[in-house]
Amino acid sequence: MIDVPGESVAAFGRYEDAVLPLLARHGGRLDRRLRSADGTTEVHVLSFAAERGYRDYLADPERGAHRSLLAGVETTQRVLAGLVDVR
Repeated sequence: MIDVPGESVAAFGRYEDAVLPLLARHGGRLDRRLRSADGTTEVHVLSFAAERGYRDYLADPERGAHRSLLAGVETTQRVLAGLVDVR
């Protein structure tokens, strides 16, 4: 879950458009992407073939290079791991 200041929603969108395609490189996929009506909160449900893939995605140099798209943007992030479907 990521909270983004209202004035930074467009910058955050550009960052996400650049980094989400990198998931596949690390055995990951975006299962669900949810956004509040005002765009200031976004929830990603991601899955990876292995935990290492998630760590490698976070450390991907190309992903890191795209951080410049968020220069000056203060986001709040909360990661929940190991969730299970209760249906």
